Amino acid sequence: MVNPWLAMETGADPVERTRTVRRAHAAFLADGTVAPPVRQVVADSWRRSAEAHAAADGAAPIELDEATLSAYRDGHPLARAMPVFRELLGSFAQDGAHLLAVCDPQGRLLWVEGHRGVRRSAERMNFVVGARWDERHAGTNAPGTALAADHAVQIFAAEHYNRQVQRWSCAAAPLHDPRTGRLLGAVDLTGGDHVASPHSLALVQATARAAQSHLASGVPELGVCLSALGRDEALLVMDGERLRLGRRHSEIMMLLARHPEGLTGDQLSVLLYGEREMRPVTLRAELSRLRQLVGALLHSRPYRLSRPVETDLGAVEEALAAGEVRSALNAYRGPLLPLSEAPGVQRLRGTLADGMRSALLGARDPGLLREWSRTSWGEDDLEIWEALVDALPERSPARSAPLATAHRLRAAYGLTSGHLGAVGAPAAARVATFAQPPRL
Repeated sequence: MVNPWLAMETGADPVERTRTVRRAHAAFLADGTVAPPVRQVVADSWRRSAEAHAAADGAAPIELDEATLSAYRDGHPLARAMPVFRELLGSFAQDGAHLLAVCDPQGRLLWVEGHRGVRRSAERMNFVVGARWDERHAGTNAPGTALAADHAVQIFAAEHYNRQVQRWSCAAAPLHDPRTGRLLGAVDLTGGDHVASPHSLALVQATARAAQSHLASGVPELGVCLSALGRDEALLVMDGERLRLGRRHSEIMMLLARHPEGLTGDQLSVLLYGEREMRPVTLRAELSRLRQLVGALLHSRPYRLSRPVETDLGAVEEALAAGEVRSALNAYRGPLLPLSEAPGVQRLRGTLADGMRSALLGARDPGLLREWSRTSWGEDDLEIWEALVDALPERSPARSAPLATAHRLRAAYGLTSGHLGAVGAPAAARVATFAQPPRL
């Protein structure tokens, strides 16, 4: 197949493809092996879904209730693009065979539109507003896999990880902020086997490009932005051009962005390498290679950036400083450069994570606490789970699952009774586990 993101080549028999992929899916669930004709993008997604313990049966969880959804959706950047989605995909959404859906970067469906009968059918698998359709919670599906791979993709019938979804096919494309390059969500077209045609994927991709152009129309200057939360290789967007940096260059750019006044070679070396003995030529070589990538953005004597650089780290910090915990949590895509061992980056990473946790613990909002606990970096955070238990009404049925998790974690950390305070909690109770970021 020429295009690996297309579900089927022209002329393929959908019935036969469904039969063979369904057998491959059963084999994967049985022993973890994947064989042709399963596409590589689907095989990779099945593996991610299995590693995240996504359900092979069952409905996607609903995370945003009506009140929360309304306020969140109204303030979301993609609200401005909805007229574009409706203009280009609206006829499909009302033809009695398709649904138009738009989700945020976490895979939560913000808009689901289409013929009432199709929407009612999709409700059986919780394909509804407020439900979370990332791979971690719903397995392989077009919007979730488009977010994970950061690429437009079709998912056909039995390619879905969850059996309940295998009667549907879908095509989705990721959406980015035209100014910063940050992932805003995805637009999706869902329906029957006919969605697996090349035309559907091309239409969704064109719609995503049109939406991003529409968002860019109100941006007078694009500027320079650096995204490094939840990813080991930072994304630099300079005047609309996207550049993925290597790990060492990601560390250097983040440290220089945090020090607009500049750093001497010795200062930068300590932040990058700590007390290790490093020859000055090593750092100079790294900076020379970085300058070849970013050009005049990097100056020397001292080392500094020639233009202001916005960072996703700074966006979270600003929201926390303003007391906007919901905005901070929405902007927090994960730990800063999770695998970096550079001392300067480690300090920034720890300070930000501590700030997020303190804000969440102080807010005592069950929705925010639950959202943090469902991430790979928060799922083993005992203090968060105990705060969630305390924030829920004592007789609430929703309290039993968090309470069981808190008991399990307390036992795992060797604690038999009592609550953990922020000061007294052992380090193991606050260790974050880091998800690997999607590749561009």
